[in-house]
Amino acid sequence: MNDVTQILSAIEQGDIRAADLLFPLVYDALRKLAAARLADEDPGQTLQPTALVHEAYLRLVDTNAQRWNSRGHFFAAAAEAMRRILVDRARKRDSAKHGGGRVREPLDEARVMAPAVGEDLIALDEALTQLAARDAEAAELVKLRFFGGLTSAQAAEALGISPRSADRVWTYARTFLLAALQESSA
Repeated sequence: MNDVTQILSAIEQGDIRAADLLFPLVYDALRKLAAARLADEDPGQTLQPTALVHEAYLRLVDTNAQRWNSRGHFFAAAAEAMRRILVDRARKRDSAKHGGGRVREPLDEARVMAPAVGEDLIALDEALTQLAARDAEAAELVKLRFFGGLTSAQAAEALGISPRSADRVWTYARTFLLAALQESSA
């Protein structure tokens, strides 16, 4: 680890290439630190230790960033950078713009688009009519995918929209139809 101290000194003196030499030397230790930090997070955390290490490292080697007195100081700064990243993500996740305190509920595509035996297809047709009144493109996409048997890419091409737009419209249409079917069954 004496090499780490020398490289940190070179970075402090303005050697830009030194940062490239530092990362391989400290990567394993930073990854263990990141894994320990993420182990305390709630289940469902999508940030992986590798991504956390990379993001923290980018913050640390910024040429305008704080200088380190020693190897220990560097790792303390790395831990603090990781903590700030995790806090920023938690704040973003809890903000009203990003869903706030809402709980995610899986949307079972088969439950929405393929009524079970005995389920009323008339209710599905009525829900599709409501969707068409609100968003004709979404209703057309449902018809192509559900009744026509087209894939998302094929339906997108038929409608003249991008596959990504088709996926967004498909998600919206499934959600709308699920809500409409639940409302009609109540």
